[in-house]
Amino acid sequence: MSADPTRIVITGATGRMGEELIAGAGDRNDVLVVAAVSRTPGSVTAEAAVGTHLDATLADEDDIDAVVDFTAPEATAEYAEIAADHGVAFVTGTTGLEDHDADPLGALDAASESIPVLHASNFSRGIAALRGAVREAASALPGYDVEISETHHNGKRDAPSGTALTLVEDVEAERPDLTDRQHGREGEQPRETDEIGVHARRAGDVTGEHEVLFAGNCETVSLSHSAGDRGVFAEGALDAAVALADCDPGRYELAELLQD
Repeated sequence: MSADPTRIVITGATGRMGEELIAGAGDRNDVLVVAAVSRTPGSVTAEAAVGTHLDATLADEDDIDAVVDFTAPEATAEYAEIAADHGVAFVTGTTGLEDHDADPLGALDAASESIPVLHASNFSRGIAALRGAVREAASALPGYDVEISETHHNGKRDAPSGTALTLVEDVEAERPDLTDRQHGREGEQPRETDEIGVHARRAGDVTGEHEVLFAGNCETVSLSHSAGDRGVFAEGALDAAVALADCDPGRYELAELLQD
């Protein structure tokens, strides 16, 4: 890998994660924020110029290595296409991409034909480890009931969280007998053997908590993760951008980029 820093553009720069990314990049020598893009007015703690159009920003800047995106599904779909047009690697942590009219997942697939693309619902190394443990437990505990719960701050828009849905998918990959996602319960509703319980809570300023509970055979196994600061996610996204910039076109998983 080159000794020169990875040159990145951050979208959603005035959002919570955008500010964390800019602050985190300022403490590192391996990444440089060349420009920032935001469609929402606000203050950004960075010396990088803030624009409103990614296309113009990439056209004006030379030698951009990656775009790091934490925005909204419609914007992510648009930004992925623009990054592909300019031949720039694309990292996104935008959640809520499933079943959206803008088809952001399709846009990521299309972009990956010409650039390296990474979409992750969570950039924490701890979550990457949790996912591996959850898959192992799901495989080792056939027939056990599975409940997944998550808690986030009161301003989070999508529910369940993208990370919770990723954990659901991890369990389903190992337990094909679980075909019904039960989002909460009310009234008379006995648990069915083919369901996964999924529960979302929104309160205060909780950064992010996730728990996967396995229960059966007179025992319980609980696997959980709690993030104390959004900087955890920013660091993982910046690590991913540095690694992805050197990759060939295609879709990538966070775990494979963070192996080194």
